[in-house]
Amino acid sequence: MINSIGVTVRFGKRVLFEDVNIKFTKGNCYGLIGANGAGKSTFLKVLSGELEPSKGEIAIDKGARLSVLKQNHFEYEEFSVIDTVIMGNKRLYDIMKEKEALYMKPDFNEEDGLKAAKLEEEFGNMDGWNAEADAAILLNNLGIPAINHYKLMKELEAKDKVKVLLAQSLFGNPDVLLLDEPTNDLDIKSIEWLQEFLIEFENTVIVVSHDRYFLNKVCTHIADVDFGKIKIYPGNYDFWYESSQLALKQAKEQNKKKEEKIKELQEFIARFSANASKSKQATSRKKSLERIELEEIKASNRKYPYIDFKPDREPGKEILRIKNISKTINGEKILDNISFDVKAGNKIAIVSDNELRTTLLFQIIAGEVDADEGEIEWGQTITHDYFPKDNGYLFKTSEPLVDWLRQYSKDPDETYVRGFLGRMLFSGDEALKKVDVLSGGEKVRCVLSKLMLSGANFLIFDEPTNHLDMESITALNEGLKKFKGNLIFTSHDHQLMQTVADRIIELGSEKKYDRETTYDEYLENKV
Repeated sequence: MINSIGVTVRFGKRVLFEDVNIKFTKGNCYGLIGANGAGKSTFLKVLSGELEPSKGEIAIDKGARLSVLKQNHFEYEEFSVIDTVIMGNKRLYDIMKEKEALYMKPDFNEEDGLKAAKLEEEFGNMDGWNAEADAAILLNNLGIPAINHYKLMKELEAKDKVKVLLAQSLFGNPDVLLLDEPTNDLDIKSIEWLQEFLIEFENTVIVVSHDRYFLNKVCTHIADVDFGKIKIYPGNYDFWYESSQLALKQAKEQNKKKEEKIKELQEFIARFSANASKSKQATSRKKSLERIELEEIKASNRKYPYIDFKPDREPGKEILRIKNISKTINGEKILDNISFDVKAGNKIAIVSDNELRTTLLFQIIAGEVDADEGEIEWGQTITHDYFPKDNGYLFKTSEPLVDWLRQYSKDPDETYVRGFLGRMLFSGDEALKKVDVLSGGEKVRCVLSKLMLSGANFLIFDEPTNHLDMESITALNEGLKKFKGNLIFTSHDHQLMQTVADRIIELGSEKKYDRETTYDEYLENKV
């Protein structure tokens, strides 16, 4: 068990959260959620001891081992993959190295022998003889083949380094496990394995993730960072979301009824306070008025954008035909003879174990890259717009945001353009920000504003949830569900894929799978 006792964190005058008193108990998985900047990662650092709180303390059960998912992917470049994983249990790793150093001594003496015996006993009690096998199992389950286990970390690709650091955090059955965005850069198979691992894990887990499906699968509780506090709710993310929205709605409705009652009492008092026959009733109503207290509804850190893609015209029957598309990059054939038709109303999710393949197909469909072979045939009634995964080329200017968006608007009026920016949480002076200083999440919201202004009836989305907070992902999910046109997209967000797509196409270099089905059904059939 790990406890937060009166913990406050402030940076200068800004208070992230104060007087936090919560307990994280064994056998539970806590999803730590909150708006961007609310302090989720900061709180994990406080729990791990990496950051001292401004006030209060963290208490952990005596002898309990805490493990943290490291974020620096270059920290272990000169170590082998297998050693990096075993370092997840620092004491065990230190014993291994100390034993090795003792046995390598040319003048090994009796004192060294006694010391080695003690180390061997501790090593055995920690199940050290199975350490390499246990580390190998974790690596294999996360898709790191045995051939890579004894390579140096610097020899691995970035996506595999992420997996090794995840294996390190999971190694050795820690008592408390702290995970900050553990599904980032993981493939579907690895995410599914991690979900099952955490569901079966018997100790304490505290996890930050923007993946709503993942939180729903693994969490027994939600720890919500908001209003300068951290409060724990039982249940998964969906249960928390529905409960919090219901509570807010009820509080607003209750306040509305109270406000109506207040107005009624005030009108009666103003009308009859000078009337002798009604004075007792007026006095009684004054007392009633004094007893009514409106419930304080604090301003949340959470801000939900309003995302609504409205086509300017209804598409006809002919939508899009992709015929025999092939493309070779640096001598490797990425797309080979890809063909499919898009039918009216289709919302197609593209799935591939090679993200370049998906991005390249989208670029060809959007007209940004030419295919080596094949054709793209659009229906006469179709207008399309494209959300690129790498949007940097759209922001190579220092002009104000309102002027940047105006170039994509049919109506150049500033008030009209500001309306779309306001929907995406750029109100007031925020609309005058220089576009070249925007954060990743702000740029994504700008591109979404551009797509809303386009009026296109066919939209192409390449990983639109990257850099977005949970609130923006939720709003985007709802916007794509409501969209009346055609859609072709890919995303790492399971819930978005499941709730939006009505057809799944899986790509190798050739088309491997194409069926009108849900994402969950596709995964079941694939297994």
